[in-house]
This record gives sequence, structure tokens and C-alpha cells, in this order.
Amino acid sequence: MPVYPQSFIEDLKAQADIVTVAQDYVSLRRAGSSYKGLCPFHSEKTPSFTVNREKGFFHCFGCGAGGDVFKFVELQEGLGFQDAVKHLASRFGLPLPALADDGTSKLDAAERESLLKVHELATAFFRQQLQESGGARARRQLEERGLSGETIERLGVGYAPARGEDLKTHLTGAGFPVALLARAGLLVQRDDGRTLDRFRGRLVFPISRESGAVVAFGCRALDPDQQPKYLNSPETPIYSKSRVLYGLNITKSEMRRLGYAIIVEGYFDFAQVVQAGVTPVVASCGTALTPSQAHLLRRFATSAVLSFDPDAAGQGAAARSCELLVTQGFKVNVAILPGGLDPDSFVKANGARAYQELIRASQPYLDYLLDRTAARHDLRSDTGRRSFLGDMLQVAARLPDATARDQFADRLAMKARITEEVVRAEIRKAAVERRTTVTTREVPNLGKLTQAEKGLIWALVHDAAAALDALGELDEPDLQDLSSQSVLRAGLVLARSPVASVPSLLLERLSTGEAQLVAAIAAEAAAPASPAECVRALKRLHCERERAAVQREIDRLQDLGADQNDQQIDQLWQRKRDLMEQIEALRA
Repeated sequence: MPVYPQSFIEDLKAQADIVTVAQDYVSLRRAGSSYKGLCPFHSEKTPSFTVNREKGFFHCFGCGAGGDVFKFVELQEGLGFQDAVKHLASRFGLPLPALADDGTSKLDAAERESLLKVHELATAFFRQQLQESGGARARRQLEERGLSGETIERLGVGYAPARGEDLKTHLTGAGFPVALLARAGLLVQRDDGRTLDRFRGRLVFPISRESGAVVAFGCRALDPDQQPKYLNSPETPIYSKSRVLYGLNITKSEMRRLGYAIIVEGYFDFAQVVQAGVTPVVASCGTALTPSQAHLLRRFATSAVLSFDPDAAGQGAAARSCELLVTQGFKVNVAILPGGLDPDSFVKANGARAYQELIRASQPYLDYLLDRTAARHDLRSDTGRRSFLGDMLQVAARLPDATARDQFADRLAMKARITEEVVRAEIRKAAVERRTTVTTREVPNLGKLTQAEKGLIWALVHDAAAALDALGELDEPDLQDLSSQSVLRAGLVLARSPVASVPSLLLERLSTGEAQLVAAIAAEAAAPASPAECVRALKRLHCERERAAVQREIDRLQDLGADQNDQQIDQLWQRKRDLMEQIEALRA
């Protein structure tokens, strides 16, 4: 597999400050020699995520995630190691060297770059077409929808000509093959084999990653009878709709500053709200949020206000999105729009101040859900109350902590007119049953390690010179049967490496689970014991295991008959005495 030179990896790690990288995704505060914040990898209300700048590692005491700056980017962005390297090189302005060979990874990277370039050129093409004579009708519709020229420019809105091959001709003329344009989702193939522009006679909204790179397009019909009304790019190597939020690249800074996000449904909803000056907003593009989108949003905000259409589909999507956001640790409110208006039409009719007031008066999600669900049941009857309680139990069970569940139980009991004790008991039972079916994240088991193993691992990060000297005293049999043997062997390999680079080089050589284990131990404030004491303890442990094995063999031979095996038993007794002497010496 092609790899980047180790020298470049080390240079990049020296440049890529792990605190700076982590702060791109989560707010950190100094706590002694480390930094603390809410973990970006699981939902929590009390910070258990720590970053050690000096040693270059992170660790969460809640979920067990840990490792170096490359591992952080891999987990946060869902990337492999090579792509994490590329991400960090771009973040810190280091030019990437060539890979060691011309393998598949290099070809994949080249295609991704080509796809991004194609989307960049297509965006410019659509924007230019909006200004041409053929785009007059599209411009008129944008004007009728109340969008200013400044907003159109800011969002990069364009127009796809109706003729069918204009974009194809433009991009092939720029040197891009038809096959690449098809993989980019910009062309479609007819049954007769002919390829045409996917988007024809439509308004075009570029869809960008949070970094600003255009990866897809959302297109709206100009004619009332043009179907479908909205036509989006398909999934491609650079675009997955479940991982992108429309407009986040424009508004993420305001979200981070204000700490909350307003979530709307459509492109025009987003455009109108942003134009009105209400800036911490993103669009879900007409669907309920996905876990990936919620995880993405949590980098920039801890609270969310859902402002979806008031029709049944919009409110259904709002309910599903709210539930997901609550389980991800968000504080969630719902803004109810009056008179059947969506955010686009409400802002145009009532102005920015009225919309901001509606956001401020938004209802906490759980209260909204209680009211919405209660309206579907007859709470005057026992059957209706039981049915209402049953609907609410699964929601309550997914609340992230026991305090929140108890508070919800109080409101639920009052609404259903059932005693609080009964409701709380039912919710706790539902929560327990849910936990038995949830797949838990596999994390290293610190309980299996001895204090001596933990001490050596801690020293490899904080006192590498002493740790390497101590590890050199261990023999191969001393490492056998240890839960940490792979980590300690990786440390032994680094005996001739520069001491300062040992912690980072160690983490690079470990699996995700092993790296989490090292980070968890290194995050402890003090060493369990000195490296020299740890080595003596491990040698003593090996001797004790061997003594136990010798004793078992002696017992076996005696059961077979001491007279026939006396010579072998004597040898084993001598070995046992030698081991006991070694154990006593190691205790001294």
C-alpha cells in the first residue's frame, strides 16, 4: 500500500498542534497542563474529553476514544490514515509529497481532486448562465421570491440551461472526460446510450462541505408542472447527502459564536432567513436529520431550534430530527410557524424581527412533543392514557441521562394524570431494556492490565527515556500472556528512536483500540509506579506464573505415581525453589 514518507509524517505532526485541531471541532478550556471540553465522539453534559498538547494525545474518560492528532482526525472526519494526513497537511499549509508508489490510493485521490475541480467549474458555469439572456426567467423568479442580488451572489445561485448538453460541452471542452462527468453526477445516460446534462431548465443551488468546497447541486424546477420539483445530485465519491448540511459553510462561524443553530428545510427558507440577518441557520433539504448530520452540527452548536414547515410532513420530520438531536445531547426547541407559513413566506410577510421573536419564543422539544402526542389520544379514558404513556416511554428511554428522564417523567405524569412514581418506574424499565439492545462502542479494558503494565505505558508517554531503559531489562518470556504485550513490544522497537518522538511514534504503530488504551493511561495525573518497579513486578509475575505451572506438573506426575517419576519430580522441585528465590529477590 502506498504511504507518505515517515519524515513528512513527523514534520506534519510537529506542525499540526493537536489542541488547535481539536478546537476546530470542540470548545476547550485549559485545565492544568491539559485542555478539557465536551467529547465530540459521544453525547455528554460534563466534560470528560482531555487534550495534552505537550505529549500530543487526546483521551475521553467517558467513551474511551483516544490517540494522536491523526487518530483524532480519522475518528472525527471518518477518514483513513492517508486521508487524515491530507486533511492535516491542507489545514496547516504543508505541500503533500508523492506517495511511495502509484497504487490505488493515489488514483482515488486524483479522481477526488478531479471531481472537486469539475464541481468548481460547473458552479462558475451555472452562475454565468444566470446572467446570460437565457437566464432571464430564472432571474425573474429569484426576484419574485424576494432574493437580493447580494444574497444570490453569496449563495452562488445559478441557472442550468434547458437545451441539454451545454454543461457537457463546456466541461469536455475543458478537458474532462464524459466518464468522469457521469461519476460526478452531472450527466445522465439515456437508453440509447446518449449522455445529457442531468440538470436542465432549473435554478441551481451549490451544495458545499463545511469547508466551502462544492460537492453537489440542488436544483429547483422553474415550471409548476416540471417534475420532480427538486432534483439533487446523486451520491458520488465526494458527496453523501446524509453527511452534508446546506449552508453550513456560510453560517458555521455565527453558530460557534452564538452556540445554537436554527434548522430549516429548504434552499429558499435558508436564503430568506440569512438575507434577513438571522445567521446561525442551516437547511436539512426537506428531510429529517441523520446521525452524521447531527454529529457534524455538534461541532459548532450545542442547542438547536427546529423551524420546519407546519404541514404534516414538515412536523413529522421535525419530530424525528428533534428526537435524534436530543439523544445527541442537544438542547432542542421547536418554533411553530402560524397560518401554514414556512420560514421563507413568514419572513417575507412579517420581517426579520418577527421571525427572531418567534425563534426566541420557541417551545422546548419535549413540551412540544407532549402536546403533539397528547392531541392524538383521549386522555379522559384509561385506555387513552395508557396508549399515550406507551408512545412516550420510548422517547423518554432515549434521553441521555437519568436526571433528564426524571424531569420528563414529571411532565408526562402531569399530562397523563398518572402518578409520578408509576411513570418514573416505567421509564427506568424502558431505559434499561433499551440499553440491553444498543450496540456499545468497543473500548479497551483497563481492568485486565496490571499496575506494572499501566506504569510502563504511562512512562512511555511521559518519561520515555526511563521507560525504554526499563523495557530493555525485560526478556521475551516476561511479555508473554500480558494484555499489553503488543503495546510494550511496540515500545521496545523504538529503543533507538529520539526520546522526544517516542510518544507520537508509539501511537502511530498501534491499532485504534491500543491507541485508546495508551491515551487513557497517559491521561492519568501520575504514574502508578516507577518504570524500574514495574519491570521487577512483571518479572516477578512471570516467575509466579511459571512456578504455578511447575507445581501443576508436579501434581500431575505425583498422581501418575511418584516412584516412576521421582527423578523428574526432583528436577521440577529444584526449578520451583529457584523460582521462589527469584521471586523473593525481586520483592526486595
